[in-house]
Amino acid sequence: MMTWMSDQSPSASDRAPHAHETAAVLLSPASHRDGEQRIAVLASGSGTILAALAAAGLPIAVVLVDRACEAENVAANQGIRVERLVRTSFGAGFDRDLYTEAVTARLAPYAVDLIAIAGYGTVLGRAIHDAYPGRILNTHPALLPAFKGWHAVEDALAAGASVTGCTVHAVTLEVDAGPILAQQVVPVLPDDTVVTLHERIKVAERSLYPETIRHVLNRLAAETESTPPW
Repeated sequence: MMTWMSDQSPSASDRAPHAHETAAVLLSPASHRDGEQRIAVLASGSGTILAALAAAGLPIAVVLVDRACEAENVAANQGIRVERLVRTSFGAGFDRDLYTEAVTARLAPYAVDLIAIAGYGTVLGRAIHDAYPGRILNTHPALLPAFKGWHAVEDALAAGASVTGCTVHAVTLEVDAGPILAQQVVPVLPDDTVVTLHERIKVAERSLYPETIRHVLNRLAAETESTPPW
């Protein structure tokens, strides 16, 4: 069961195992009002989170990828449109702002209400935040604000954490720093490796992420100009 919480997230030691927690986040008005909700999913990898979102029946209008990946096949098997916008540079010369503008332009015709990051390997710049303020979500394999960054599972093990988990949060320009929407605790077992622990976290993500996205979509559908979305 989800319950709303304040902007302050409790520390990992204060959380009960398997508890779901949510926080309010400011969401801008939808870009269209034709009665249909739409989300875009950004992916780069195997597509396991994408598959969970599709299996949950979420209204995915498009999947955008930054490279050839299995997520494209997952989308195709679900009859979901795929946009591939290849990132050609991973070095110092990468123009993040130009690439972000291209991503934003590619998504524009789909008039989506929400963007779900699902293992997307590129951190995007300001343009997409300006186009979808407060409407970009991500799932992270740790209990934020602990263990930010790309190596959250490894860092949790290295720190000797007894619990970790997953966090669904709103995306901001500062990586892994946006408002926390929901979290689920996953215990760290004595014989865990990065692989075994990450797999258990993924199981939690595949349930928590679709549930949280649906919750946010329901709030968006209910909002009016005079009623705050939280």
